[in-house]
Amino acid sequence: IRIFSRDEKKQDDLRKKYANEKIRCLVGDVRDQSSVDRAVKGADYIFHAAALKQVPSCEFFPMEAVKTNIIGTDNVVLSAIAHNVSRVICLSTDKAVYPINAMGTSKALMEKVMVAASRNSGKTVVCGTRYGNVMASRGSVIPFFLTQADKGVVPITDVRMTRFMITLEEGVDLVWHAFEDMVGGEIYVKKIPSMKVVDIAKVIAPNADHKIVGIRPGEKLHEQMISLEDSYSTYEYSDYYKILPQIFNWDKDKNRIKDGNKVPQGFVYASDTNSEWMTKQNLQTWIDENQNYIGKL
Repeated sequence: IRIFSRDEKKQDDLRKKYANEKIRCLVGDVRDQSSVDRAVKGADYIFHAAALKQVPSCEFFPMEAVKTNIIGTDNVVLSAIAHNVSRVICLSTDKAVYPINAMGTSKALMEKVMVAASRNSGKTVVCGTRYGNVMASRGSVIPFFLTQADKGVVPITDVRMTRFMITLEEGVDLVWHAFEDMVGGEIYVKKIPSMKVVDIAKVIAPNADHKIVGIRPGEKLHEQMISLEDSYSTYEYSDYYKILPQIFNWDKDKNRIKDGNKVPQGFVYASDTNSEWMTKQNLQTWIDENQNYIGKL
């Protein structure tokens, strides 16, 4: 196993945490083709998670998002093909659907890079996964609200705002399923519940006041993971959806469709119209079970 990052401190921490000869922590930059080549050479599989993924940061530094999310992905895929890597999975985001911010736009193009590479990838199979913010991940709303709860006031962008809720374990499960199921060019979307941001605040800080601060630059009121345009080539399965590429009529390829059912005409998978919702009790139970993992900002 090789863990590739330009964060030297993070790599040092990982070396200490996982002191195993089977794990190598490599310092490098996904933006640098030669650096990526050194990391990829001899690899069998790649899970490409390198990204700039904070919306405000990408709004202020859009070219940095381009360099990492688009050019970096192109470097990884091209290197994988050149070195005959068996499988590459690129992690995307719901913000790639109808992007209104630099982060989402760069991720949307990242998906295009992934799909285009599938045309002439030789022995290398490339696919993508798409999901929302992982619950309690760095910079996400749950640890932020936990920090603000001590101050007695929780800032709320908009009382109507909704978000998809996915745990780290669910995200990993989706990646593993894609790894086993992929044929090339697919985008996998996990079925997950939604929740109102104001309800998240009520669970985490029940005694705090709410201060409406307005939507931040580049932020959406609701999130989508499958657009109306995506639905034309989207198939439904028991616990996920699969968006098939329309190039070469791959969206009609039985080998890619397998046992999926075509979604209805006009289907959209959005956080505000989702059929599955996380209750406040569900969230409280999850928080109670993950107290040590969550922490505060």
